[in-house]
Amino acid sequence: MKNTKASVTVSVVVPSYNHATFVATCLRSIIKQTLPPTELLVIDDGSTDNSPAVIESVLKNATFPTELIVSTNRGLCATLNHALELTKGDYFAYLSSDDIWLADFLKARTNLLQRRPNAVLAYGHCYLIDAHNSVIDSTSEWANYADGDARTMLVGTTAPMSPTVLYVRDSLSKHGWNEQSALEDFELYLKLSLEGEFAFDPTVLSAWRWHEGNTSWNQEMMLDEHLSALEKVSNDFGINEEEFEQLRKKIKFNRAEDFLRVGEKSKAVQLVLENLDAIHDSRSLKIAMRLLLPYRAVSWRRKRKQREAMERYGVIEV
Repeated sequence: MKNTKASVTVSVVVPSYNHATFVATCLRSIIKQTLPPTELLVIDDGSTDNSPAVIESVLKNATFPTELIVSTNRGLCATLNHALELTKGDYFAYLSSDDIWLADFLKARTNLLQRRPNAVLAYGHCYLIDAHNSVIDSTSEWANYADGDARTMLVGTTAPMSPTVLYVRDSLSKHGWNEQSALEDFELYLKLSLEGEFAFDPTVLSAWRWHEGNTSWNQEMMLDEHLSALEKVSNDFGINEEEFEQLRKKIKFNRAEDFLRVGEKSKAVQLVLENLDAIHDSRSLKIAMRLLLPYRAVSWRRKRKQREAMERYGVIEV
């Protein structure tokens, strides 16, 4: 899986959609990479704001080949598959138009993949930032990511965040993105985990922007997509029907916390009550206990943690 050439080529893609407020920062973070990409392709997926004009003005400052394609709206997965066909790099990464890379992202990820011959992708921890680039959280505080065999991690629906990932093209091209899926990466991660290792770097080198337009606010959709993707690969993972039913209950129980995080406490309580037999460890008990707290207390706790993160990590300058 490893490319053994003395130097490798890296294709970077930015799928853009109605992020005129953020896309310039995104593109500058790519232009300022200590290891520049071989090519940068931006595909605007039918934005109704002035994103294309913003993109054109920023790309003028790039010192490497760039291209902007303005298309009708096709959706993220179709856009990524199109980008995969149009680019040629040994490695492939995409950065959503509201997210950011820190300066050493491509250098560190490329070096890691060069050292890991059995890896299909490299990934790492991620900051969560607000509209002003202030860090409000970091996955390093709570995510238990795996290095190497990622199957157990993924079955628990813990997965890499998209702005942290650099793919090996040879592996990625075998699958691409499921254009019928509303959650672009999870099914792909499952399939790739059957082919090779996920190379993990604990250094935080990217940032995912938290705002009202995020797909993650729709927890019902995310839960359905996770379970659907797992069901598709269950045979390949050696999961029988009885095991899958238990896994379904455990996932639903654990995802109650995500519903609570976005303010859907009644749905969170429902998931816990319907899947109480999935409680097997101290983490599950903690989830159940948190649901007993008033939502006001949960919201206060979340805001306090965000303030603490801002004090600890500060603002990302691009």
